Amino acid sequence: MGLEIRRFCVRYDAADTAAARAAELFSEELRDRGVTPSADGDGGLAFCRKPLASPDSYEIRTADRIVTVSAQGLRGMIYGYSHFLRKTEYKDGTVRLICDIDGDYAPDKPLRGHQLGYRPKNNTYDAWTPSHFYRYFKDMMYFNSNIVELMPGGTDDGERNELMQLSENDMMYECAALADTLDLDVSVWYPNCEVSTPEEAAELRAEVLKKMKRLNYVFPPGGDPGDYPAAEFLERAILTQREVQKIHKDVEMWPSAQKPKHIPNWGQEFIRVMREEPEEISGIITGPNRAFMLDELRRLLPMRYPIRFYPDVTHNVRCEYPVHVFEDDWHYAFASTMGRESINPRPTEYAYMHTLARRYIAGSVSYSEGCNDDLNKMVWGYLDYAPDTPVREILEDYARVFFVGADAEKVADGILALEKNWFGDPAENPLIEKTLDIWETLAAENPQLARNWRFASFLFRAKGDAVIRRRRVFELKLCALARKHMLAGEVEKAREVLATPFDEAYRTLRAELFTLAEILFETNGIQLDVEHFHGAAPERGAVLETIDLPITNRTYYAKRLEAVLQLPVSEQADAARAIVTHETVREDEFVFSIAEDTMKRFGGKPMGAYLNFRGDSASYNDGSLPVSLLGLYDDYAFRCQLGGFLPGQDYEIKLMLSNRRRDPMPKTELIITANGTEIYHGDYYGGRADPQYDETWLAGKYISQTFSLPASVFVNGCVELCVEEKTFGVEFSEMRILRAEK
Repeated sequence: MGLEIRRFCVRYDAADTAAARAAELFSEELRDRGVTPSADGDGGLAFCRKPLASPDSYEIRTADRIVTVSAQGLRGMIYGYSHFLRKTEYKDGTVRLICDIDGDYAPDKPLRGHQLGYRPKNNTYDAWTPSHFYRYFKDMMYFNSNIVELMPGGTDDGERNELMQLSENDMMYECAALADTLDLDVSVWYPNCEVSTPEEAAELRAEVLKKMKRLNYVFPPGGDPGDYPAAEFLERAILTQREVQKIHKDVEMWPSAQKPKHIPNWGQEFIRVMREEPEEISGIITGPNRAFMLDELRRLLPMRYPIRFYPDVTHNVRCEYPVHVFEDDWHYAFASTMGRESINPRPTEYAYMHTLARRYIAGSVSYSEGCNDDLNKMVWGYLDYAPDTPVREILEDYARVFFVGADAEKVADGILALEKNWFGDPAENPLIEKTLDIWETLAAENPQLARNWRFASFLFRAKGDAVIRRRRVFELKLCALARKHMLAGEVEKAREVLATPFDEAYRTLRAELFTLAEILFETNGIQLDVEHFHGAAPERGAVLETIDLPITNRTYYAKRLEAVLQLPVSEQADAARAIVTHETVREDEFVFSIAEDTMKRFGGKPMGAYLNFRGDSASYNDGSLPVSLLGLYDDYAFRCQLGGFLPGQDYEIKLMLSNRRRDPMPKTELIITANGTEIYHGDYYGGRADPQYDETWLAGKYISQTFSLPASVFVNGCVELCVEEKTFGVEFSEMRILRAEK
């Protein structure tokens, strides 16, 4: 279409309050883009009220260089002008519409929004003022969100921190009032964290929520947090609905089927109560720590109850959707340094997850702990409105509304490249350098974006990924050379190699991360470390706390060699050689590391299995362990098939188990079978212990257990192993199958 307007006018009926408000908001957006609306323009945009099927629907028609947005009220008008903003470019006060946007638009899902919790544990929102929230509400509505989910105080968080200018409840009230000015629905996530009777809890919630200017939904989670049996949990939800509805007559109650981990059969009891069809409940939410997979929940739940999805778009590890969710194979170098809540644009992966959920749900309100996931929120939210929209189109729209003046296609390429950066070993991914070049070129071409927090976020990620890659490439070379010296018994030469400093280019790039972190904190409250920016903890998005953690065995080797030097000189050469020989086994033996090999070694992660990770914890990843011990398999059963063992040879399985001993220790029943033959049945820690091995090689952080694997169980050198514990689970980092000692 290519409509170009030099003198832009905004038209509306002054008697129509919704149209007047939409015109006011839209004019502010134009001024932010360097366009001053003119009374006698040569084209522009008009707002018109029109009865449509939904307040979320809108129509766009163009005639005589005027684009008219028609909607039932303010919300639809905001969506309409946001559509216009997504498809326009701005230069020197001129507006250019890049394509024909005429059409009728209606949402695929009625529920579309994001949770923005003002609480101490997140990585951004606790530093916000009401004006930050108000701006972000409008940003969400660029992509047709209609719900913001807020949080009260007194939940599972700690005390109000130094960043929080208001109490949790006061901010919730302010935000609800601001959302109302945009016709944005308000939900409140309200867990059962206090000790009270169901009646007392209902009265407390009504008292807290009565000050809300707007309240459309209440969401009590069944678990995470929450510790009540399902029947009592739902009783509390029902009583709360009755009390709150006295104040907010149209409020809806949406409890979640998220189960407390320690209550068996919680899900079955939940469904039993829901099949009584309590009228106080409008729908059910499902999300992390769910009692049922989505398909099963829809089959079990009466059809009168729609399902709202609560997707975790914010976390990378130890979460519902880990990076590369079906494989869970995010390389430990990234997982250690970028951690759980780093800046994580994953548009194509989340679009795929949305496709899997779409047919079961009435929409989504995403789980977010800060602006590290900003891109994911916008993608998921818009797919709830228009699910057939190509991901690339959404990314180019994102670029046009947030990076005014930048080349939208280049930005989309850069975002997609950031997602691709996280595939495989960073040392083997040269795309990382090309991604950095894209973002540095965009930065040079667009100085106006220097303090744009979204742009700074992506630039930070591009530079951070490059820091990780360059360090890993450099250190892997050092480690290879150091191993040669260790095998030769040359301790000092190995130490000298490992002490080689980084070059100036690396140090400069690493320093640039802090400069960007300052911009991100100053412009949007994003907290990338604890000391300077008041991050809640390293795993709460404070990437500068973890970016330098070990990603190779360089630190491990250096620490081992320090210990070697404490030995008598006559023993040092053999001790140095042992560091290397411990990493290798005979050709017929086998070593499997969750961190280094990932479950791809056995064809992929089993459906429903959980892979834990400890590499982003400085207490584990401190150089006392090799990087091979940073990952954990954590599920009720582990299965694998292996071949290549010697006929007639007895072997042993050595498992490096996490130390989960408790006092009192629960009853456990570990069963190990080999080709269907039971080779062990007993206590979880009932294998042969090896305290000397644990002290020497596991730094006291794991417990090795050894089990016999006799020659009689093998079939032509092949074995299918199953390690199972049905209540406690199996949690191990490494498995070794070694020849049995004679």
